[in-house]
Amino acid sequence: MNDHPTSRPHREDHVTGPSDPEALAVVERTVAAVRPVDAEAAAAAAGAMDGKVKPLRSLGELERLAARLAGIQGTAQPHVDRPAIVVCAADHGIARSGVSAYPQEVTGLMLQGFAAGTAAVGVLARQAGVRLVVADLGVVDPPTTAPGENEVLDRRVRAGTASSLDGPAMSLAEAQRAVAHGIALADDLVDDGVDLVGLGEMGIGNTTTASALTAALLGRDPARVTGPGTGVSGDVLAAKVRAVDAVLRRHEGAEGTWAVLARMGGLEVAALAGVALGAAARRVPVLLDGFISTAGAVVASRLAPRSVDAMVAAHLSPEPGHAVQLEELGLEPVLRLGMRLGEGTGAALAVPVLRSAVALLREMGSFADLGLPQDRPTV
Repeated sequence: MNDHPTSRPHREDHVTGPSDPEALAVVERTVAAVRPVDAEAAAAAAGAMDGKVKPLRSLGELERLAARLAGIQGTAQPHVDRPAIVVCAADHGIARSGVSAYPQEVTGLMLQGFAAGTAAVGVLARQAGVRLVVADLGVVDPPTTAPGENEVLDRRVRAGTASSLDGPAMSLAEAQRAVAHGIALADDLVDDGVDLVGLGEMGIGNTTTASALTAALLGRDPARVTGPGTGVSGDVLAAKVRAVDAVLRRHEGAEGTWAVLARMGGLEVAALAGVALGAAARRVPVLLDGFISTAGAVVASRLAPRSVDAMVAAHLSPEPGHAVQLEELGLEPVLRLGMRLGEGTGAALAVPVLRSAVALLREMGSFADLGLPQDRPTV
């Protein structure tokens, strides 16, 4: 991965204020704990797949996934027994500038759907047998949940970010606290036995924020990484591209990943970066969803480049910036379904594929089982 100016560590930015020492210490300890993929475990899994009763490499991407999961988990017998998806939610001040087809109030309303289990990710998570965890990092109108509904965890840093068109979306300390909250979410899940963590999000206006972050961190033209999001088109889409360009120009002095994150937002993207870092530090695979969650992964990759080793791309979103992000991270998507809903829906759909990959590695017979040499021609 190429080094970028934004990857240089900065503890303080004159625009966004001082650091939060406690939160920053959590992040730095986690970054220091991230290790490269276990090449021996990955090679052992790949070799075992080669010896299965089948033409060589005939299971295609399933074989690659099994080996990748082995390398991440550090074992030749990887597992996806207790997966979870973490949905981080927050509001964005820039949403008030007309960059979305929906008003900001929809964020809180959607959290009610997550709590009730009626949102798309809730349905798909149930179908896939995936635990769903929802955390409020800064929704302007927090939802009220009914008894018996899924809990929405209170990890609020502030009630939505400010508009990055007018100034910093948040302070440096707030950005660091959001990342630290994400790390804590990952730690809690891993401590509870979760062995794969998917990323999901909710926040009206967050495709605009993700576009600005992606353009800034990857040095790309805003027009190349800004798409329809909630379905805007024509003049509204053109205005959205102009808004992203204006954010970049407004904060062109931002230097370092922390400064870019604080100035451009958002809280849920920062938290997802923390979830990715926390899981990577514990050798737990991180299953990326779409454009916004992958923006969080890009932030994580700038804070800890080796964290990319723990990442798997669930699918490819039609949002133009998503392909740019995945190319930068060097990840191939598991699925291509034309989905751009977010929420973690693509991650939920990819979990059964990953489970199938490790089941084949664990349960499929080999040529050795039949008393045949492993190097038997398999054409």
